[in-house]
Amino acid sequence: MAKKTTPKTTKPRKVSAKATDQANASDVIDARISELGDWRGKTLARVRTLIRQADKGVVEEVKWRKPSNSMLGIPVWSHAGIICTGETYKDKVKLTFAKGAALEDPAGVFNASLEGNVRRAIDLFEGDKLDEKAFKGLIREAVAINTGG
Repeated sequence: MAKKTTPKTTKPRKVSAKATDQANASDVIDARISELGDWRGKTLARVRTLIRQADKGVVEEVKWRKPSNSMLGIPVWSHAGIICTGETYKDKVKLTFAKGAALEDPAGVFNASLEGNVRRAIDLFEGDKLDEKAFKGLIREAVAINTGG
């Protein structure tokens, strides 16, 4: 008599919420920009483009989802660690560099959180012009610090 065998079934692979968030981060950031629908969304979109131009290896993430940000969270750009975050408020877009105090800023792009020992930020208000060349330099320098290069 032949031995009965049961076919192996493969269980569907579970994907963590974190992995799903990372996979969909670009879509969530797109939604955040669209939801804003004003100068803040345009500013966030422009900054995002500059970050991508400055670092081709950048990873987009979304962190800190909560009701106050429509559960869309805060855009985060990383490369071997956080480079910067992009928060939006009623009157500004705030770009916070995780290790900003360690960055050279000869152009004086940082204009907020200057008293901290670690972070530095750039507050952009409606109509502000960002020194794009200096900003990209900060991105590249932040990546170099994160990668030890």
